[in-house]
Amino acid sequence: MVAASSRGRRIVLWRHGQTPWNREQRFQGTTDIGLNAEGVAQARRAARVLAAFAPDAVITSDLQRAAATARRLSALTRQAATPEEGLREAYTGLWQGLTHDEIVARYGEEFEAWRRGEPVRRGGGELDTEVAERATAVVARHAERLPDRGTLVVVSHGGTIRAIAGRVLGMDPTDWMSLAGLSNCRWHVLSEEGSGWRLSVRNAGAPQEAEFGEG
Repeated sequence: MVAASSRGRRIVLWRHGQTPWNREQRFQGTTDIGLNAEGVAQARRAARVLAAFAPDAVITSDLQRAAATARRLSALTRQAATPEEGLREAYTGLWQGLTHDEIVARYGEEFEAWRRGEPVRRGGGELDTEVAERATAVVARHAERLPDRGTLVVVSHGGTIRAIAGRVLGMDPTDWMSLAGLSNCRWHVLSEEGSGWRLSVRNAGAPQEAEFGEG
């Protein structure tokens, strides 16, 4: 958990740019898929906007789609992105590589239970609460190093970002699905106030963003 204080910190949760599997609505999970040309262009556009946040630190999932997205921001801010395995997308086992329609056809009950917010090991993989535990621990460690009113940019994946946001905001895991998913290369902003963390910006992004599903 990222303990709230009166330090006025800010956490930007930024999803990676588009990949070929995003276009095909194919679950990626921990499969290491790179950005496509549109994903690179998205990252460049978004980085120009996010550079105005003047981040004090940038951390990224070590999967190439996130790391390549982070590099576009580092090039503008001269803040090197620290790779963190704990920020990877959820491991979704047998679901990885399947399209949305294939998952619904083969694992329909499991899929619907997950969408309802029930604890489900998708394809025999991780629980969302397990993803939250590993990823939020990474965010907390880096957030503690921020100066007062400092900004941390976290470059990660749709499912992992939802889990981080839900955990930091103190939401019950059954309600995390209400945060919905981020589109490619869009971001949430969590702002620290005296009363705790709040979602101050939701699903923001640079112009001309394409919207594709999870991963």
